Amino acid sequence: MITQEMTAELLIERVWSYCEKIQSGEIKAGKKHKWAVQRFIKDVERLAEEDCPYYFDAELVLDFYEWAKQFHHVEGVLAGKPIELTDFQLFMAANIYGFYKKINGARRFRKAYIQLARKNAKSQLLAIMASYEIFPTQEKHRVFIAGWSKEQSDEVYQAIIEQLKHAPILEGKYTDANGQVTKYATNSIIKPLSREARKVGDGKNPSLGIVDEYMSHETSEIYDVIDSGMVARRSPLMVIITTAGFNLNGPCFKEYQYVSKILDPDIEIENDDYFVMICELDPEDDVKDESNWIKANPIVATYPEGIESLRSAIKVALDVPEKMRSFLTKNMDRWVDQKDNGYMKMSKWRACHGEIP
Repeated sequence: MITQEMTAELLIERVWSYCEKIQSGEIKAGKKHKWAVQRFIKDVERLAEEDCPYYFDAELVLDFYEWAKQFHHVEGVLAGKPIELTDFQLFMAANIYGFYKKINGARRFRKAYIQLARKNAKSQLLAIMASYEIFPTQEKHRVFIAGWSKEQSDEVYQAIIEQLKHAPILEGKYTDANGQVTKYATNSIIKPLSREARKVGDGKNPSLGIVDEYMSHETSEIYDVIDSGMVARRSPLMVIITTAGFNLNGPCFKEYQYVSKILDPDIEIENDDYFVMICELDPEDDVKDESNWIKANPIVATYPEGIESLRSAIKVALDVPEKMRSFLTKNMDRWVDQKDNGYMKMSKWRACHGEIP
């Protein structure tokens, strides 16, 4: 599977260069994105300590990178070209697929929370992760994609099907029938689920669980179905990938608050099993300043067509105030505590509390 086009050492040098560019400000990033980079650097430095419980396997990061190149972009300006992971995607891959436990060789990160604006190749990345889990191995694996509705979980599933159909390396090695992908050699599966799954007992014994657009989930029930089913797995991975939303009472915002604390170096909360990447505008950022857009759009804001789409979206939001909430959540990845056509932000209302003299 691995070609000679890239060595593991060169690949990790690329990841390290990306970290340096984030730290120096050459690549503009939000506060929590910078914290994620700081955490990675600290984790790498920690590997030199004798009592460090983890090791780093650059060859497995290279495996994932080369696996991604077996597929092609199916839409957009790069349609038809092999997928080359961006530096941003490679950084996440280095975290998720690079660290392992010395005690048993299992993945260090059992959970991952990834939040970024829409159209930043989320479905593409998830599709690569799903196929990588079942195909380049002789073990039997189960991958479940959890959406709140069937339509939502089908979106990632269809992205997987599109990738598989355009990958000659997998021709004749799987079937797409009965609502799931099945690998012939091991009977491993990739299957979309929705909240109805709790009634039939699906979601058992997953090795990879994908919770897509968690901000639209009204409760954590489908997440819980998959998470509880992972108990018997030695090296499971649960991935939440989402944009921001406006339901501050929902399970996603609660998870967002928790994982933000994991990243914050000034808060004494540690969870070595949980990888976190949050790409969002900082509270003080002006949404009209185009230089800030890359904070929430680490891929979209790096090419002309992407910038043009954001310019078009903000023009509509400025001309039609009712559209601003959608722009802030979907395009700038900001959590917004304001209803459609709301009179005022609830945070401003709460700030007015106090005694009347």
